[in-house]
Amino acid sequence: MSIIEVKNLTKIYRDGSEPFRALDNVSFQIEAGESVAIVGKSGSGKSTLMHLTALMDKPTSGEILIDGRNTAKLKKRELNKLRNQTFGFVFQQFFMNPKDSVITNVMLPLKIAGISSKKRKQIAMKALQAVELDDKAFSKASNLSGGQKQRVCIARAIANNPKIIFADEPTGNLDTKTGDKVEEILFNLNKERGVTLIIVTHDETLAAKCDRQIHIQDGKIISEGEV
Repeated sequence: MSIIEVKNLTKIYRDGSEPFRALDNVSFQIEAGESVAIVGKSGSGKSTLMHLTALMDKPTSGEILIDGRNTAKLKKRELNKLRNQTFGFVFQQFFMNPKDSVITNVMLPLKIAGISSKKRKQIAMKALQAVELDDKAFSKASNLSGGQKQRVCIARAIANNPKIIFADEPTGNLDTKTGDKVEEILFNLNKERGVTLIIVTHDETLAAKCDRQIHIQDGKIISEGEV
């Protein structure tokens, strides 16, 4: 069954004098448990596509179905709940609060979900153990290396036991060895836990490790298929 179904998705930005069509009538499906790479150069529309699919922005037209639910018909509160309970996010820029402890950063989506403080700490520690960083739980996030920060981001992403992880250039700021470790963690989550993994990247080598690739150019899908 398709966990994500995108139908005729279009996004037009109207900030300048001329409207800019970032996405143009894009359609695809992603099956539960797949690893899929959305591949394209800078400005291709791949990040716009991720933001729309992850329900962080609204399309100009088209539909996004998550687990068969038409997200356009959901109220804001329902949409936020769906996003919090279904998705995990790993971003190239980390988006961590550097002044907070590692465990506080990991607990954030659990706090949003309304989980009790005691339970949050238990879940967050388990998530940190999964990425081999439980010994850094009470360190300040600002004291971590880039690779450690990315692993904390993965721990935060898996804390709410998501069905889908969106990873936006997850190894873009990392050296090869550290990047390989981050990739290993993500693909293990996909294979061992059945988490659907969607990686947005311009890195063809990383994309080739996924089950399937969706190539995007000038806001349109130019090729789609298994590796």
